[in-house]
Amino acid sequence: MKKKVLISGASFAGLTLACWLNKFGYQVTVAELGKELRKGGSPIDVRGEALDIVRELGIYDKIKAGEFVHTDEIVDANDKTLTTFSLNKQAEYLGDIEIHRGDLLDILYDIVPKEEVRFIFGNSIATLVQHKDQVEVGFENGERGSFDFVIGADGTHSIVRELVFGPEENFKKFFGVYFAFAKADHIQTGRPKNTGLIYRELGKQAVIYQFKDAANTILVFRAPKLDWNYRDHKQHKQILEQYFSGNTNWKIPEILDTMRHSENLYFDEACQIHMPTWTKGRVALVGDAAHAPSFFTGMGTSLALQGATLLAKEMQANEDYNIAFEKYNETFRPFAESIQARIHRGLKVHLPETEEELQASIERWTNNDK
Repeated sequence: MKKKVLISGASFAGLTLACWLNKFGYQVTVAELGKELRKGGSPIDVRGEALDIVRELGIYDKIKAGEFVHTDEIVDANDKTLTTFSLNKQAEYLGDIEIHRGDLLDILYDIVPKEEVRFIFGNSIATLVQHKDQVEVGFENGERGSFDFVIGADGTHSIVRELVFGPEENFKKFFGVYFAFAKADHIQTGRPKNTGLIYRELGKQAVIYQFKDAANTILVFRAPKLDWNYRDHKQHKQILEQYFSGNTNWKIPEILDTMRHSENLYFDEACQIHMPTWTKGRVALVGDAAHAPSFFTGMGTSLALQGATLLAKEMQANEDYNIAFEKYNETFRPFAESIQARIHRGLKVHLPETEEELQASIERWTNNDK
């Protein structure tokens, strides 16, 4: 009889894990809180060993075909271009593939056989009780089920982690930054398509990424710890109003208005998850649920792909899941922690706190592109 696995979350880690475990003979169910795949957000990168994984999965060519090749401009408050650069051409990023978040999700989702893997959208785990030989799960819609294993691939604010390991605050490290994403096809930039525009002032950043026939907007800002609710979208808009209303620099008024009326606004804090172990009993965590590095490291997607693949292969190689989980913890932790350590560099580049740092961030891209 096939062992049954419930994966909470249908993003990069969850879909990758679902694909591998199905290949390895598990009966897989994926529960996703959203009514569909969450495709919004900024372009993401597939780097390093994650490139080998997508080759193993047979999707490298599709990802490469969807590569987001673009030019970025840093602009001032009056929309004057201060410097132009292309990440795709810089030595540090050669070989990496940047792709739109939604495109990569579609590619991963398409290779998971729907006739074999069950997807439950618009639902989430509400209760979880572990026994010696199974895990009993209750869902928000009242449905119940028993599984051999439950894997939390449900992001930084993981419900699986909270139910099994304890409150998020026990594992979260906050970096004094919040950010928001929203789709904005209507904003006119006067630049060619596939051009990213970046405006920075001390402690704040606004971005417009143009691609195909669409565009994404991003607002990022430094702030003290706020009392906010991850699921309260009305509150998220109020916070953005508080920090950006009245700021008439560059296209901030248009971006803020877009977010004010967005039905798919994504708002979150820049934080990391640090845990002494990613497994407990028959439950394991992968991706951001286990070791969120923050998007300022540029490695969240690659970490998710690598961690999910390693966990799946250890479960396939070791009949005793305790050994599989132990090897997953020991093998992947050093790499995950080395990536988390990169956040300080990213914050300094993207959200300078002094005029000197602001100028240095411009010069950095100018010099790297030569």
